[in-house]
Amino acid sequence: MRRRYFARIRALGQDRVVQFLLMVVMLGVVGSLAIRLGRSLDWISTILAWAAAIFLLARPRKVGRPAKRHSREAPWMFPIAVVAVMAACFSATLFWSDLHPALSAGLQQLASKGAETASRLAGSTAAPSSEDLTFSCHVTEVHDGDTFRCADGARVRLHAVAARELDGTCSPGHPCPAASATSARAALDHLAGGQTIQCLRTGKSYDRVTAICWTSSGREINCAMVRSGTTLLWENFNRQLEICRGF
Repeated sequence: MRRRYFARIRALGQDRVVQFLLMVVMLGVVGSLAIRLGRSLDWISTILAWAAAIFLLARPRKVGRPAKRHSREAPWMFPIAVVAVMAACFSATLFWSDLHPALSAGLQQLASKGAETASRLAGSTAAPSSEDLTFSCHVTEVHDGDTFRCADGARVRLHAVAARELDGTCSPGHPCPAASATSARAALDHLAGGQTIQCLRTGKSYDRVTAICWTSSGREINCAMVRSGTTLLWENFNRQLEICRGF
């Protein structure tokens, strides 16, 4: 009796019409739930994906010699797959409104922690402590229009600011201002040379700390250099953290 029951289940599972009807029922359940929850457009791609998966599972066997039975669990593969897919679609559709905000918040929190950790690791070899985002710098040397050296030996590069190299050239892919390297260096020296300034670390560039810095009077050096016309705003980095926010 039990063998006959299993044989009937197996025959139904291999029947092309039954497989097609099961697929239609599954798509109908998912589609009705999606429309009821007001997310029919969002679920079109999901429904098509499940339809393709079921089609692959339900494709008929090749005509010819019957396939060898590799295990006694083979007859149950198709019914189990159909039930599992229907349950997954039903649960995802029913609870998506609760899961989506939590999932988005979790991913944003994870990305934020990852960016913070990466930033700390990137600046761990710089003179300022990796635990401190702000630091003081007594400028002892101005290298060019966007880089200077502090009394403790740290080299600082102005965040989102691009100046010509000392030899007057511009690195490939970098913004290239019309002003000369000499004029940019003189402008930065006038703003920060010999002064003690406050900086906010934004990352690391080679052996230099990248930062947004302010003079003792509260003037933002990064913004002042761009507004002077001797340097250019580096848009890629400015999108990550904007300068000139106080203007």
